[in-house]
Formats: sequence, C-alpha cells, structure tokens
Amino acid sequence: MEKQIAQWNEQFQKAKPEEVIAFFLEKFKNKIALSSSLGAEDQVLTHLIAQIDKNCTIFTLDTGRLFPETYELIERTNNKYKIKLKVYFPDYKEVEEMVFTKGINLFYESIENRKECCKIRKLKPLARAFEGLDAWICGLRREQSVTRADMQVVEWDKNNNLLKINPLIAWTEQEVWDYIRANHVPYHTLHDKNYPSIGCQPCTMPVKPGADVRSGRWWWENPEHKECGLHAKE
Repeated sequence: MEKQIAQWNEQFQKAKPEEVIAFFLEKFKNKIALSSSLGAEDQVLTHLIAQIDKNCTIFTLDTGRLFPETYELIERTNNKYKIKLKVYFPDYKEVEEMVFTKGINLFYESIENRKECCKIRKLKPLARAFEGLDAWICGLRREQSVTRADMQVVEWDKNNNLLKINPLIAWTEQEVWDYIRANHVPYHTLHDKNYPSIGCQPCTMPVKPGADVRSGRWWWENPEHKECGLHAKE
C-alpha cells in the first residue's frame, strides 16, 4: 500500500481537486465517503462531489454541542444539492456518564479531559461512520496548522485503517473562498464573524485578523496539541 500511495501522490501532485475526487469515487464506489465538518473546505468538497455523484455518502458528526448556525447550514446544503447528509451522534450513555463524573465543561480542565470529550463525542461516532469503508475524503489543507504541514493528497490513516484522500491539501484559504464565491457554495455564516475554523460551540471562538486559522479552536492549548484525534499522526 505504501508504494501505491506514493504513486498516487506523484500522479495527483498537480491535479485539480475534482480530478482527484472523480478518480477515487470511481475506484472505491460505495466504499468511500466524505467526512464533513461543514467548514468552508468541506462545503467546497460537497459541491464538487454533488457534481460528480450525488449518491456518494457525505456524513457529519453531531456532538451535541454545535452552533445553531451549523444545523442551519446542514439544511441549506441538503436543499441546494438535493442530497441528505448522514448525521452521526455519540452514545448518550457515554455522554451522560462523562458529564456526571467530570462536569458539563470538563474540557477546560485539562488536555486529557478535552481529548476524552472529543473521543466520546467525535471519535467513536466517526468509527461507526467508517464501518464498511475503504477510504474517506476530508478537507485538510497544509496551510491550516502546524500539525498538517506535511500531509499529502493521499495518506494511510493508521488510526482508522483507511485510505485518506485530501483533494484540497495544497489550496490556500484564498483559493477556497474564491471558489465558494464563484460557485455560490453555501457556507457557515459564522465565517463572516471571524470564525475561520468551527467546531463545538464551547471550544470555538473568533480570531483576530491575520491570526492562524486554527487559533480559535481550543484556544487554551498549545498549537501542537490542537487536534481532536481525527487527523492525529502516529
């Protein structure tokens, strides 16, 4: 697999995102899906996928702590593209036990608590979403953070034993927004209020102009810790 991944990265080094998507949708058929956080990049990917194959699975995770604007965007996206985003939820018993033992806002207390919250609310539902898949598409860009600077178009996701496809990995933020405006892609309204990266409401805040796009996520932690585990490196 390592050799094949290297060949694909060479093949798609300068390819357009739609070319990458079309190739892997054809290769993996119903064994590939887009994992969407409803962020700007994922909305671009949703738009591209909808032009190629509306039957491709696009799913998102509802942690129970999302912004109201996030739910509104799910509806707008479904309506525009005539699709149905599949929504995965955490196990309510695990959430109840976590909140009872460690508090409703445990994530502010320590990195360990925050990662436990992410695990229960995001990683475990994600594992269920991945069942039966061979590959997943996501909207990572190298420019987003120090933890993503070395990522490639095609990678092996050791955490989930899946191929991970990053069609927008080389795009700049400007390219993302130019595409959104040119193609009238629905986007999260909080982006207009200085929220470049949007996750759970209590763990997301607006950023100052020119600041790192991920600086509003888990702002109380150091940059090298700012991953929930979805894209963690071994």
